[in-house]
Amino acid sequence: MQTFLAAATGLPTILLTTALVVVVCFWLLAAVGVADADSFDGDVDLRAWRMGGVPVTVAFSLLTVLAWSLSVGAAVVLAGFARPGFVAGVLRLVVPVGALIVAWAATCLIVRPLHRLYPDEPGLPVLSEARTGAAAALPHARGRDAHGGVPHDAALHSRDRAA
Repeated sequence: MQTFLAAATGLPTILLTTALVVVVCFWLLAAVGVADADSFDGDVDLRAWRMGGVPVTVAFSLLTVLAWSLSVGAAVVLAGFARPGFVAGVLRLVVPVGALIVAWAATCLIVRPLHRLYPDEPGLPVLSEARTGAAAALPHARGRDAHGGVPHDAALHSRDRAA
């Protein structure tokens, strides 16, 4: 237990521990009715972080819990198996950063199925065909107008080519 507490309150994991305390306090306030789960939705657009589709509080809470768990778990493993020295010190600094990156990737995967629970939230961005290089994104490039119909000029040119 002492190793766990030392890992949770040691540098730099203490930053994630502080974030976890903030998350727990927020959800306690939400449970009492003082705060709302979508309190911060107007402030941050999570689609750029590939976590869109759920309220900001849900995504960041999930990210914080996963990052803290991974960081503390790795710090406990390091404390048990790594010999004290320069390499162990560097690993203790790198572990929370790695935990945050892994937690972000896991949060992106977990948030996708949760989107169905929050239909009012903006979903994940869909890559436009223009960004992928396909000509289909431009209506006139396919020989169609903006409403899906064939423009008069395109119909004439296709008949001329057939002849």
